[in-house]
Amino acid sequence: MQLILAGLLLVAVGTQAQWYNFPREAVGGARDMWRAYGDMRDANWKNSDKYFHARGNYDAAQRGPGGRWAAAVISDAREMVQGSSGRGHLDSAADQEANRWGRNGGDPNRYRPEGLPNKY
Repeated sequence: MQLILAGLLLVAVGTQAQWYNFPREAVGGARDMWRAYGDMRDANWKNSDKYFHARGNYDAAQRGPGGRWAAAVISDAREMVQGSSGRGHLDSAADQEANRWGRNGGDPNRYRPEGLPNKY
C-alpha cells in the first residue's frame, strides 16, 4: 500500500512541473510588465499602447506559468480600472486582445507602430 501511495505521489509531483518555480516566475513576470509600462511612458510614441501591452504580456509569459498568471492579473486589473474611468469599452477590449496575443506567445511586433525606436 505504501508503495502505491509513493508511486502516486511521484506521478502527481511530476505532472505539476516545477510548481515551486511559480512564485519566482510571477515576480519576474510582474517586473516584465512594469518594464513594458516604463518603456511605453519613456517612448511616448503615438499608437504604441497595444505594442507595449503585447510585449509586456509576452515577456512575462515566457517565464512560465507564474509569469503568465502575473501578466493576466495585472492586465485584467489595469483594464478594469481604466474601463471604469470612462476611457471607453472599445479601447479596453482592443488592449485586452493585445494582452492575450502576447500572453499566448504571439509576436508583439504585430502591434509595433512604424518608426518606434529599435531600443523598444
